[in-house]
Amino acid sequence: MGTSLQPVHTLSPGADLNAYIQTVSSFEVLSAEEEKRLAEDLYYREDLEAARHLVMSHLRFVVHIARSYSGYGLNQGDLIQEGNVGLMKAVKRFNPEKGVRLVSFAVHWIKAEIHEFILRNWRIVKIATTKAQRKLFFNLRGQKKKLAWLTNAEAKAVAKDLNVDVNHVHEMEGRLAAHDAAFDAGADDDDDNAWQAPAHYLEDRSFDPAAQLERDNWQETSVSSLGVALEHLDERSRDIIRARWLSEGKATLHELADKYGVSAERIRQLEKNAMKKVRAAMEA
Repeated sequence: MGTSLQPVHTLSPGADLNAYIQTVSSFEVLSAEEEKRLAEDLYYREDLEAARHLVMSHLRFVVHIARSYSGYGLNQGDLIQEGNVGLMKAVKRFNPEKGVRLVSFAVHWIKAEIHEFILRNWRIVKIATTKAQRKLFFNLRGQKKKLAWLTNAEAKAVAKDLNVDVNHVHEMEGRLAAHDAAFDAGADDDDDNAWQAPAHYLEDRSFDPAAQLERDNWQETSVSSLGVALEHLDERSRDIIRARWLSEGKATLHELADKYGVSAERIRQLEKNAMKKVRAAMEA
């Protein structure tokens, strides 16, 4: 390596953005062979030094992506920082056996974190929550640079291009044109107008400390009971339940059938019987 990699904690785009960009740009890009070797060290041996190396060598890529979101009026350093979080998540999940470069895999995670940050901070109240609304938010602003209020024909064309309902287009157009309201009444507001401030009618009365404690205790008891119930199962049944219900990547009946050399129907029966035993144990 021509430039040594600094510790992660010494690199912060918030302190001096230009210096940060210059530093990360000096890190050499990994070859495919180097990247695969480091990824294997992390994936198979949990080598944290390999993870650090993968992250640091791709920081320049995050800067490149973050710059494309400069039109939202948010601090560039913050956008880069959020993108870095996405990069670290991607590195953690990267499987070197998939046959793709890390940069191709990471772009989704980087953009996802930046999108979340923009949606949290662009408005006090979230402007987009559903998948269709988010798609419109990040595409409709580009259209609005060229268009005034959309005609029905233009709205239909946008809806067709983005594969969303035309009503969602009109709704998002209105949200983009709206303005935030102050939460508290202004210092100059008199008693006749101050009551209209959101602070007077947006209080959340649904939170009950006792109910929250009860929910937390119930969850803790359920998790503990589930662990005890699983211990009463035989090893095969326990593995089937964990693979089918408690793993991040849910195994199929056919995958487990191949693993144990039985039919998929037999696995289904074992799963059904195991679930009955677990429920009975948890209700006892």
